[in-house]
Amino acid sequence: MSSTTDKIKGVANEAAGNVKQAVGKATDNKNLQAEGIAQERKGEAQQAVGKAKDAVKKTIDKI
Repeated sequence: MSSTTDKIKGVANEAAGNVKQAVGKATDNKNLQAEGIAQERKGEAQQAVGKAKDAVKKTIDKI
């Protein structure tokens, strides 16, 4: 996966996770809130991977 793809998927997962958390909170559904938190964390990790790939590419390009 490219760094851009990782970052885009990360943002999408974060957004979906936030929605799940909000709906879970509004409906007092602890399971949905937990799913939302997990999905948000997954999105954050995906974005971090994308940023790391960018950093590696920039380093290699300098060589």
